[in-house]
Amino acid sequence: TATAPWTAEQDPADAEARIRAAIAFILAGDIFQANVTQRFLATLPTGLDAFTLYRRLRTLSPAPFAACASFGGAHLLSASPERFLRIEPGGRVETRPIKGTRPRGATPAEDAALAAELLASDKDRAENLMIVDLMRNDLARVCRVGSVAVPVLNGLETFASVHHLVSVVEGVLEDGRGPVDLLRAAFPGGSITGAPKIRAMEIINGLEPARRGLYCGTLFRLGGDGAFDSSILIRSLVVGRMGRVAAQAGGGITADSDPAAEVAEAKVKAAPLLAALAGR
Repeated sequence: TATAPWTAEQDPADAEARIRAAIAFILAGDIFQANVTQRFLATLPTGLDAFTLYRRLRTLSPAPFAACASFGGAHLLSASPERFLRIEPGGRVETRPIKGTRPRGATPAEDAALAAELLASDKDRAENLMIVDLMRNDLARVCRVGSVAVPVLNGLETFASVHHLVSVVEGVLEDGRGPVDLLRAAFPGGSITGAPKIRAMEIINGLEPARRGLYCGTLFRLGGDGAFDSSILIRSLVVGRMGRVAAQAGGGITADSDPAAEVAEAKVKAAPLLAALAGR
């Protein structure tokens, strides 16, 4: 069950069934991987404003791409750990896909063991590599020939509630290319869709009961010097105009995925979001 005052849009059995359906598409040869998510819904308590909720989230889950934005009465509260695309002056491009997760341990020894387990996991490393290959291809569409490289593959990064495997894919933009070209080539991110991307999105659209909206989109800043940086909108709360709050989390499904373990992993990722509204 979801943490009060949240309601899970899918019960665990339904969530596992959707994951099994994704695995069936993989075994049939349609795709290699799909990112399947679960959604949790709540109502913003009377007296709690969106910015206070964001501050709670920041405290519970500090993140390098945290952001708060308002859109005509709706609010996006993000504690994203994931860089989508960056362009530095001079045209160097970077993306940092996240694939592979373990919870933090209750003791230093348990924490180290969980991190080591993640680093040694063939399933998680393969999941990450699939998305690295996808992002290499996306960047190659707008980068100079021969410039796309992978300086970091399956590096470990540790956050407040989880360990992640993070890779770095980089390249140099072709002359005359800019942020719009890069977004057209790579959006939406491979880590939150799957591979091949278009077919994975079609399958996700059929499996998930509601459109994602802002979730798994991107928030970016663009400087006057052409510098560009963006996040993938995971680990985010969306507060609607009427006070409905939505949180969503999921993971990459591959042929080796265990549905119950995937449902549990999504709850680990969502835990800080659910706790922020519950006041913990």
